[in-house]
Amino acid sequence: MKKGILFGAFVALLLVFSCAKNPFTGKSTMALVDNSQIFPSAFQQYNQFLTENKVISGTTDAKRVTDVGMKIKAAAEKWLNANGYTEYLKDYKWEYKLVDSKDVNAWCMPGGKIVVYTGILPITKDDAGLATVMGHEVSHALANHGQQRMSAGMLQQAGAAGVAIATGGKSEETQQLAMLAYSGVSQYGGMLPFSRSHESEADMIGLKLMAIAGYNPEEAVNFWGRMSAASGGQKPAEFMSTHPSDETRIANLRRMIPEAKAEALKFGVTFKK
Repeated sequence: MKKGILFGAFVALLLVFSCAKNPFTGKSTMALVDNSQIFPSAFQQYNQFLTENKVISGTTDAKRVTDVGMKIKAAAEKWLNANGYTEYLKDYKWEYKLVDSKDVNAWCMPGGKIVVYTGILPITKDDAGLATVMGHEVSHALANHGQQRMSAGMLQQAGAAGVAIATGGKSEETQQLAMLAYSGVSQYGGMLPFSRSHESEADMIGLKLMAIAGYNPEEAVNFWGRMSAASGGQKPAEFMSTHPSDETRIANLRRMIPEAKAEALKFGVTFKK
């Protein structure tokens, strides 16, 4: 018992002294691993991915990916500079690549390395749809969600170690049941809701960035409506998923549109009614 208490105290102290405030959310977030460690590894993995996959260049679509990405980046810089965070992006190395794949997906690695798959372009349809996707993915990087996921994973492992310590003197069956219970609670009560909150944060930040970049945030609702239709309803229940349901996401976006437009107005960007 004493070992368990000491271990818990150590984890609590680790959390207290390993937090960072994110300018986009205003929240204190877990930062058990520093970006100076994460970014170089992410850049290396990105370059490795590009060597192993077909990168599309010199086409109209490839240019669109770069152009929209640059506008989203510029919007992030405007917002950060206006809010006193002029050094926030100094370690980011932005890159935008279109990759040949049927996967309906896009992603952004920590530090600003972005990939858009050709499979998602029929659903984005236009620049505003593409800005919705890229604004969302860029926002994961800006909010340091990769850093937070790594930190949460370390904390989950630490919790498992704590359970092992606490049940060290018990029978093997008791230990297995305790670990099984911890696994379920940490996954469905911790990691999955944590991931869904990241998706909602990226939607919120991305909506503001696309608006500041000059893309009507109302188009985000249209894009996610097309994504929902394309999925054919073949998605897990929300509580079992890393992402909010399409219905939840669209409802949240509708609610956030006025705030995104108000933020864009601060930078002189308006939209026709």
